[in-house]
Amino acid sequence: MMRVRNVTGLSARGAALALALATTALPQVLWAQEAAPEAAAPVAPAGINESVAAVVNDDIISTYDLAQRMRLLIATSGVQPTQQNLPQFQREALVGLVDERLQLQELRRVERDQKMEIIATDDEVTEELSEMAKGNNMSLEQFLGNLKVQNIGEETLRQEVRANTSWQRWIRGRYGSRLRIGDDQVKAVQQRLAAAASKPQYQISEVFIDANRVGGMDVAVTGAGQLITQMQQGAPFPAVARQFSAAATAAAGGDAGWITAGEMAPEIDSALDQMRPGQLSRPIQVKDGVYIIYLRDKRAGAGGMIVNLKQAAVGLPQTADQAAVDAATVKLTALRATVTGCGDLEAQAAKTPGVIAGDLGEAEIKDLAPAFRDAAEGLEAGQISQPIRTSAGLHLLAVCAKRASGQDGQSKEQIENRLFGQQLSMIARRYMRDLRNSATIETK
Repeated sequence: MMRVRNVTGLSARGAALALALATTALPQVLWAQEAAPEAAAPVAPAGINESVAAVVNDDIISTYDLAQRMRLLIATSGVQPTQQNLPQFQREALVGLVDERLQLQELRRVERDQKMEIIATDDEVTEELSEMAKGNNMSLEQFLGNLKVQNIGEETLRQEVRANTSWQRWIRGRYGSRLRIGDDQVKAVQQRLAAAASKPQYQISEVFIDANRVGGMDVAVTGAGQLITQMQQGAPFPAVARQFSAAATAAAGGDAGWITAGEMAPEIDSALDQMRPGQLSRPIQVKDGVYIIYLRDKRAGAGGMIVNLKQAAVGLPQTADQAAVDAATVKLTALRATVTGCGDLEAQAAKTPGVIAGDLGEAEIKDLAPAFRDAAEGLEAGQISQPIRTSAGLHLLAVCAKRASGQDGQSKEQIENRLFGQQLSMIARRYMRDLRNSATIETK
């Protein structure tokens, strides 16, 4: 069976886990039915009444399961537990356990119906845990020992890894191969970035609390406020994002990179306009949830544009007669009809006698010769001009790339990857919403 790696950010979570386990003091009581002493092994303590926390389509989640998941969540998020935020940890832990039960139930159904293996085996889960340990320069035994120190059962982490790995494998396998990011989508993003070049640009990290997932907008707003308080007190933003964010950027610790005003919801644009680099936003309520934004850097809109150019040309002296100009125009017009873009301009030009093609490299539009400047301003990336007359000859100008000066240009591959991640995340969220809506879920 093909293994899918680097999908969920589990190795990144492992880094946060090792650090947090070494520094976080967990409260002695995380759930009313569990009061395990510090030295106790991470198993259900004898003499304590373990009860039902939730039932998901007849699948029971015990209060011990819930308490263990709360401990793991606290350790991996870096948020210090308090009496005020323990209810949020309990709610997030329960939502996570419910989602995992739904996912595994769905995967078992698919395995039965389609006679295929999806759910990660014990060996595959161990391999994931070993990668976590390796990323922290630990042996697997040392890594799991850190869990035991905090009274977290190994099986608690194994269950989370099994569910996340299996679900992401299924989502990517079922939908990833069907997703196609077309050139028109990439070009639309490039055009939008170019059009927005004069607008302010922001380097941000984000946490998105999905209101549908956590039980409503009021719950999402309250939870976001508590997370902001914890981050102001030192909880690391990347760890919080990995554990609590429903955005596609969660696996990257919430890193959304550079964005331009107008790319996100108007409510976020309004907040960013008032923020300074290094500042954490208030809870920002949008249509389907709440955002927390950390503004890492900010810069004014670029005043100029940089283009990457190629050309195909016929040399003509300035004194050439009209007949020579017309003949060159016919030749270049015919060439233009056979060229699809920068990729084949030189190859096609080589087939046409008297035409010389070459790469002009990058330049700011304002620094180009007037005839080239006028053409470059009106062309988008991938487009080719009509024949242009200069004192040196007649030219076809191809714009290979176009970006704002002072702006980190995004390659075609980077844009495709970002669009792919966003669409796959949206599909996964809809899938989970449908599973929740059709399930029988009882919480005690």
